[in-house]
Amino acid sequence: MTDPGALATTVRFIPVGDRALLVEFATEISDAASRAVLTLDKALAAAPASGVVEVVPAMTNVLVLFDPVVTDHTALRVAIEQLLEAASEELPDPQVRRVQVCYDEHFGHDLPAVAAACDMSVEAVIDAHLAGDYRVLMYGFAPGYAYLGGVAPAIQLPRKPAAIRGIPAGRVIIAGPQCIVTTFEMPAGWWVIGSSPTPVLDPAADHPFLFDVGDRVVFERIDLAIHDDLTTAPPKPATSGSGADVTRADDEAGSQ
Repeated sequence: MTDPGALATTVRFIPVGDRALLVEFATEISDAASRAVLTLDKALAAAPASGVVEVVPAMTNVLVLFDPVVTDHTALRVAIEQLLEAASEELPDPQVRRVQVCYDEHFGHDLPAVAAACDMSVEAVIDAHLAGDYRVLMYGFAPGYAYLGGVAPAIQLPRKPAAIRGIPAGRVIIAGPQCIVTTFEMPAGWWVIGSSPTPVLDPAADHPFLFDVGDRVVFERIDLAIHDDLTTAPPKPATSGSGADVTRADDEAGSQ
């Protein structure tokens, strides 16, 4: 990635209303943009600028909300530029979150259509999905909706022309380079390829989301019997166990 010190000269600062500043690093999703977002998010967490009340990282930008009684757009921009000049590009090793997925035809009803559109077999589509290099880019749209980048190019398809109603919670869906594990039943125009029993949202927990922005996600295939056993068993904590194992990236690399 570009040296973070140089980001202060390439970033765009866009006022949003009278109490927010959008810090934009790029207009297209990329690894470099994601690292820049994480760098600023980390810097603001370590040394919050005066008046900052909330920081919302996204795919290519960071929305910084502030108290207009304490600061303003100009002062906040100067503070962020100084943070970027001093920021280290060394990010902590991402945690690895393991998410189980069943590709049975009962759940992955779009698999045949994806296979046909990509000129692949259904098994080849599944293999390509499992082989993706997934990173959590942002949360949005609905609680727990973590947008993962890293879908293999061979199975990247645009969204459907129209959303389909009633997509259940726990479905694994893809569109373009992104993947989501749904957390609520709602309409979606993405391609449904499987179902996961891994709890990615626990509203009652102190930390309700399984993922943090920047985490790596590894999908693990399970069969229908295991899926059904896990969905009928009492829920387990989302930070450990067979359904959502957590490791460090260096541990993951050493086991391959």
